[in-house]
Amino acid sequence: QVQLVESGGGLVQAGGSLRLSCACSGRTFSRYTMGWFRQTPGKEREFVAAISWIGSRTEYADSVKGRFTISRDNTKNTVYLQMNSLKPEDTAVYYCATGRSSGPPTTSELYDYWGQGTQVTVSS
Repeated sequence: QVQLVESGGGLVQAGGSLRLSCACSGRTFSRYTMGWFRQTPGKEREFVAAISWIGSRTEYADSVKGRFTISRDNTKNTVYLQMNSLKPEDTAVYYCATGRSSGPPTTSELYDYWGQGTQVTVSS
């Protein structure tokens, strides 16, 4: 059974930083793409960042480019999202996901397992 557990969310002031972690179990982590998405109430889940199997390729939403960095440690079965220069509009529940497609993909339909999410709140 595949499990994804996010951690690292919290409350931070605008301009601050947070690092999210997502620990994966139940599949061979290094063979799968990992992604981060976020969602606010009443809105569709939106893509944030993704990283290929061995970390050689990354993708970012335009809204986070230059501020967020996705990385992975295949020895720890963990993917990270370093978030700097946070803005109030970054407030959301952040989800990690794992998928089979290379790319790495930016659409949620190409990810087959999801974590429960971690809340990130950025105050102004």
